[in-house]
Amino acid sequence: MPCGSLNLSKFFNSVNSTVSWKLVRTMKNISNQLASLLSRAGIFAGAWVATAAHAVNDLPGGPAVNQLNLHPAATKIAQEQQWLHWFMLILCTVIFIAVFAVMFYSIWKHRKSVGHKPATFTESITVEVVWTAVPFIIVILMALPATKVLVAQKDTTNADLTVKVTGYQWKWGYDYINGQGEGLSYISTLDSSHRAMSDAGKPAGDDYLLKVDYPLVVPVGQKVRVITTANDVIHAFAVPAFGIKQDAIPGFVRDTWFRAEKTGDFYGQCQELCGKEHAYMPIHVKVLSAEDYTAWVAAEKKKQLAKADDPSKVWALDDLAKRGEKVYASNCIACHQASGKVAGSIKALDGSSIVLDADKSKQIAILLNGAGNGAMPAWKQLSDTDIAAVVTYTKNNWSNKTGQIVQPADVLAARK
Repeated sequence: MPCGSLNLSKFFNSVNSTVSWKLVRTMKNISNQLASLLSRAGIFAGAWVATAAHAVNDLPGGPAVNQLNLHPAATKIAQEQQWLHWFMLILCTVIFIAVFAVMFYSIWKHRKSVGHKPATFTESITVEVVWTAVPFIIVILMALPATKVLVAQKDTTNADLTVKVTGYQWKWGYDYINGQGEGLSYISTLDSSHRAMSDAGKPAGDDYLLKVDYPLVVPVGQKVRVITTANDVIHAFAVPAFGIKQDAIPGFVRDTWFRAEKTGDFYGQCQELCGKEHAYMPIHVKVLSAEDYTAWVAAEKKKQLAKADDPSKVWALDDLAKRGEKVYASNCIACHQASGKVAGSIKALDGSSIVLDADKSKQIAILLNGAGNGAMPAWKQLSDTDIAAVVTYTKNNWSNKTGQIVQPADVLAARK
């Protein structure tokens, strides 16, 4: 066999080998991608089945099962927003159909295969005027009602009730500033039973992860001004049924308002990604009649007077630790866990050098001022007794058997 034939044969064998190897590699890639897609499909299907198994009823005040539309409106502003939403959607749909209808008609009617000859003109004043004037008119038609609603949304004057809403990781603080209920103040946290359901992976109830220990209570038919700010990171206070969403930014004060047209329970959530517990920061607004709201205010003021602690009172270790356990469960357990052990980047409290330190002022300072550039938020909003109780609890729980007691007077002195 000639030498050239041998070389040519080797060349084709090499090519065949390379092509075969590439084919095998391509098939493997396709197989891996297909397996990945099937795996993802299985995960999505499982999540859908799990969701369908638990979301069985509509929740009054929203959301609803398989909800595709906006929440039922409970304020005039929300009604205006929904009308505006449908107006814009219908208008855009009409424009879309009209534009594409003309485009497809032109492509089909003036195609080359039927012998159509293209026009030779380069410009048309009429066309220029039409496609400038028509969009301008459409934009004006859209802008007028949108501006009306936007201006109304921002008008927070003449409020009957003013509530300061502070976002914390991961709870809401409500302070009644002006109006009936002035002076009331409390922290709203996800209900502990829902936290337990989430930890166990066994959701139940139509209000899963929306139930809180203290809802925001307001009267029906009165203008409520909401002043928002934050203690740590950016949050967003949003209740879809009221048509409100306002960012809560550290160091800034923003405001919005609503006037509920009917009584009932309405729900929302923080709508800014604010950290690992973002999904556990619900908003529950309870709207009462004027008579019921007056009675609620009177009852809450009596409760707050009864709870008011004398900062000079000297507590026994056991009593303070029991109270501290409740404070820890409501405010600290989300990050530090019930065991007090390491949780990701969160430092352990069990065996912590600061907790064990005989100088109790170090731990008090961290609770009052925070630490780690906001990783540990400040807890100044807690009372002197609550801070003293939770510090005492951590110093005497788990393996931290220090016997140390922090009194409310110690915290009061540290605030100054």
